Amino acid sequence: MNKQLSVRDVAVELLLQVEKNQAYSNLLINSMITKFKVKEKDIPLLTEIVYGTLQRRDTLDYFLSPFIKKAKKIEPWVRILLRMSIYQMYYLDRIPERAIFFEAVEIAKRRGHKGISSFVNGVLRSIQREGIQNLEEIKDPIERLSIKTSHPKWLVEKWVSQYGYEETEKMCEENLTSPAQTARVNRTKGTVEHLIESYAQKEITVEKGNLSEDSIKAVKGNLALTEEFRQGFLTIQDESSMLVARVLDPKENEIILDACAAPGGKSTHIAERMHGTGKVHSLDLHEHKVNLIKQSAERLHLSNIVPQTLDSRLAGEVFAKESFYRILVDAPCTGFGVIKRKPDIKYTKTEQDVLKLAELQKKILHAVAPLLKPNGVLVYSTCTIDQEENQDVIKEFLNHHPEFERNLSMSEILPEKVKPYVKDGELQLLPHYFGTDGFYIVSLRKKG
Repeated sequence: MNKQLSVRDVAVELLLQVEKNQAYSNLLINSMITKFKVKEKDIPLLTEIVYGTLQRRDTLDYFLSPFIKKAKKIEPWVRILLRMSIYQMYYLDRIPERAIFFEAVEIAKRRGHKGISSFVNGVLRSIQREGIQNLEEIKDPIERLSIKTSHPKWLVEKWVSQYGYEETEKMCEENLTSPAQTARVNRTKGTVEHLIESYAQKEITVEKGNLSEDSIKAVKGNLALTEEFRQGFLTIQDESSMLVARVLDPKENEIILDACAAPGGKSTHIAERMHGTGKVHSLDLHEHKVNLIKQSAERLHLSNIVPQTLDSRLAGEVFAKESFYRILVDAPCTGFGVIKRKPDIKYTKTEQDVLKLAELQKKILHAVAPLLKPNGVLVYSTCTIDQEENQDVIKEFLNHHPEFERNLSMSEILPEKVKPYVKDGELQLLPHYFGTDGFYIVSLRKKG
């Protein structure tokens, strides 16, 4: 890494890009590590500062606000630098304050001028001397939870109306924790036990997952950087997401449609469960995303996947009616279930996005419904926890499609731990239940 660029320099630049361009932090961080040649030993600190500052952005601004009231206008990078510094002061005990102050002032000198460095130093010294505002003094419970956990007030209000205050509080707090890295073992090439044994001989520690029979969890090390990953023995995937193919329950030699397939995690899981037989037609609207499906299929040595660039709303123009035994609609959604993994989502998505996406989800379901054979299974899933995109979408779909009914036997397929959360053929996992992503899955059957 260039001498003049410290880990915190890179963190400021990264956070600035996220804010200016609404780039996803999880994608940007990898490119920044490469671009600035960040040393491997520095990556954990960079990741901690970036994700921590993003996750607690509104809380940090609340702490900062009394100390910058008199400032006329603060440049975005200066505010980011102050947020970062306060995050380290109050949430990272192992970093001495003198080191935080020194780095902040040096960055301010490099990016700005003496006046800005003096301002940054003054603000941080004042915070050190006077302390931060007490969050418990906020009287309105919704506003307090919003600021305390750095979730937009409209979103907290929405979740409280859907799930109640206690569940919302647990969910918001869970969204501030670090996500575990889990992977799905490719059963066509090996077993969970085989992978655990293989990693035990290296400096990587893994254990069995909590929910999925095919999952392993990384305790130490990055599974995506291993030879086992390159050779197609596993796919990085959250455990809640692994339940989707299990609910779809594909059988050997079936023809299956994955209507919104990119980047290919569920398509490849379906193909693995069919032991390389049958065919999975994997659709996506964008060609570059279809290429991701192809790459995954090749890496996992799966020849029964047919990736296609196609808007799933137009699938009826390409495929004949009653072509498929099973259809998966893993629909585009707000992604409110993966805030822990992508904290940017909670700041960029709006109430209007929820409504727009719900309409899109309904159109996709309506378009693919005629393509399912009688007695076939249609599984609808999202990585959101918003009822307007989940239960409400399915309720409306069933009202307009009397030929479909809820597949109430769905719970028999799922792991024992998950069964208590299944209701009327629907599964809604909230992030704090098992520390996974929030996920919604429903199984519908087309009447014979």
